[in-house]
Amino acid sequence: EHTGLLIDAYFSATKLKWILDHVEGARERARAGELLFGTVDSWLVWKLTGGKAHVTDYTNASRTMLFDIQNLCWDEEICRRLDIPMEMLPQVCSSSQVYGFANLQGVEVPIAGIAGDQQAALFGQGCFAAGQLKNTYGTGCFTLLNTGSRPVTSQNGLLTCIGWGLGGQTTYVLEGSVFNAGSSIQWLRDELGIIRQASQCDQLAEEVPDNGGVYFVSAFTGLGAPHWDMYARGTMVGLTRGTTKAHLCRAVLEGIAYQTADLIAAMERDAGERIASLRVDGGASVSDFMMQYQADLLGVPVERPKVVETTAWGAACLAGLGAGLWQSPQEIIRDQVPGKVYTPGADRSREYARWHQALERAKSWEEE
Repeated sequence: EHTGLLIDAYFSATKLKWILDHVEGARERARAGELLFGTVDSWLVWKLTGGKAHVTDYTNASRTMLFDIQNLCWDEEICRRLDIPMEMLPQVCSSSQVYGFANLQGVEVPIAGIAGDQQAALFGQGCFAAGQLKNTYGTGCFTLLNTGSRPVTSQNGLLTCIGWGLGGQTTYVLEGSVFNAGSSIQWLRDELGIIRQASQCDQLAEEVPDNGGVYFVSAFTGLGAPHWDMYARGTMVGLTRGTTKAHLCRAVLEGIAYQTADLIAAMERDAGERIASLRVDGGASVSDFMMQYQADLLGVPVERPKVVETTAWGAACLAGLGAGLWQSPQEIIRDQVPGKVYTPGADRSREYARWHQALERAKSWEEE
């Protein structure tokens, strides 16, 4: 209710508690102001400013499981329950302002933008209006839906987070994550050795007319939203003697699209409306096969920008706004270069239903 998150070791709070519990003298030093906590952005700003600024922004604070996302402050009750001294927490700021200066060869350069990885990508994609969403196809998949100025409590296993704080206004998002996406392609390359480079996965997938009845669930480290099953394990079903490495590659790419479709279906249920399109980015989004399959599966256009590294672009945009390079996000939209749009074609409902059968086999695979 306070943080928008599920209780999970994925977030910072329990890690921080473990350190304070197990490192001798750590909690006493924290109370004395000798030990500070922060996410990676906090450490970077601290180092760049020579230890003058101990800060974070709303987006990173909202992922610690210690931040009250409605009152926009550190949560005293949660800190008390976990015995985390609030003296060690950074000052929480907006996502676009001057936090301090880095001295680079005698030049004072302002640090003017901070955002979490996925929130920066959402901003870089220009998803400034409620109802717009993006999916990043990286090592994992991260889907964020802009819900506007109000936090939406998920009834379907999603997280409620802050998208950004800008100009005194807070934008909220729903987020879901697939723990293993691009890492599945790496598995084909590094552990199985059936491809030499990631681009070969796409090439092989297009060599066969269908998946040959093979379905893959990439639950190597459990399942994230909307399933949240830490005991699930990776599963490949439907193998026959006719299965080739091309079928395996196609099944892996399709599996990423299926898990993303599950996330978006959960978002649609929480938001109470259908999405109009999906904006995509990240290294694995260069797969034309997977992007077309995703459009077919969702039944809406999939839009890939010219520059797929939208996290870096989004962070730069926030810094540009903070430094006065742009006066509003709408100015940034006008400067963006259009990319490629994949329009839905084939009906994939039958394959999607069969993948869900494979999903059930992957769940709660506990060792005795």
